[in-house]
Amino acid sequence: MSMLETISEQRLHGGVQGFYRHQSEACAGPMRFAVYQPPQAVQQACPVLYFLAGLTCTEETATIKAGAQRLAAELGLVLVMPDTSPRNTGIDGATGDWEFGEGAGFYVDASAAPWSAHFRMRSYVADELPALIAAHFPADVERSGICGHSMGGHGALTIALTHPTRYRSVSAFAPIVAPSEVPWGRKALPRYLGADPKAWAGYDASELVRRQTFPGVILIDQGEADPFLDTQLKPELFDQACAEAGQGLLLRRHAGYDHSYWFIASFIDDHLRHHAGALGLL
Repeated sequence: MSMLETISEQRLHGGVQGFYRHQSEACAGPMRFAVYQPPQAVQQACPVLYFLAGLTCTEETATIKAGAQRLAAELGLVLVMPDTSPRNTGIDGATGDWEFGEGAGFYVDASAAPWSAHFRMRSYVADELPALIAAHFPADVERSGICGHSMGGHGALTIALTHPTRYRSVSAFAPIVAPSEVPWGRKALPRYLGADPKAWAGYDASELVRRQTFPGVILIDQGEADPFLDTQLKPELFDQACAEAGQGLLLRRHAGYDHSYWFIASFIDDHLRHHAGALGLL
């Protein structure tokens, strides 16, 4: 278990918002993440919600912009916001393209060189980070949910479908639900995983749900004014896959909302309550 360095901690809604750094084994280098500890965490271990951010984002993005802490403080929910990829990897081509590399890890365990040395975000989020949270924070990681936005929504869905007993709830905002079928995924997945589309299927929610459903209803919110809706997101593909697989899905479409954190901030409370219900807080 790696040592934890506290970057900063502030009081917020009666709890503590902190930012932390540690040496990651999965990503073979330093990683940063944010944790919100609600007031109840002083008395008891609280359930955990992981929020995975999207392309270009860091551990600060959802922490600052989503506005999740106020209701998390009322519910007694620990919030964990990891960075979206390793940083300062020194890999040629890892920076300079917002759709790939640092800031765009796609929550995969890369199998192709040189990316496989550092870009192991699935193992980081699903294995290393929960162990770290359990060791250093008053968190009941046996009661965990996972949520995400865009690329992070893809991460939340694929990680939950791959580990259906590890999370009690899953939700997403404007997720990339079929990366094998859209430009963002077709750009990133071959470079991380190799050219064989069979290797991509394990990181494609619309493929995964046909193999392994999630116990419980998946909540997805999608803005209808999202500029990426028809080209990159295609929620209808996941809707169809869930229908065929018998997966419970609540897909809500919202007129006038775009892809931004204004959209997320508008509906984050619904997602927190969705997870709180599954985690035994309501």
